[in-house]
Amino acid sequence: MPKYMIDASYSTQGINGVLAEGGSSRVAAVEALAKSVGGSLESFYFTMGEHDVVAIVDLPDNAAAAAIAMTVGAGGGLSSYRTTVLLTAAEVDDATKKSPAYRAPGE
Repeated sequence: MPKYMIDASYSTQGINGVLAEGGSSRVAAVEALAKSVGGSLESFYFTMGEHDVVAIVDLPDNAAAAAIAMTVGAGGGLSSYRTTVLLTAAEVDDATKKSPAYRAPGE
């Protein structure tokens, strides 16, 4: 199953929710969210820096990842949200064996 890294930052509303309900409630919410589209939560960390949360999720496909992003984005609890597709070493090995046809601009 494909893996995705989610980086997110809370809005004021989201921070107030974490203060009221605690961090464990957010982990449970993301676990349920991933499960609702056929996936699972691998890891979840609160961070100090550019983002407030980093999560690694296993999801069936990009459509599931997009559905999560749209649903969470519409909720108002986050000020930023970014999904990054994660590739295994084997997937990169497969990519190196492909020969895409490409012509750079001006060539």
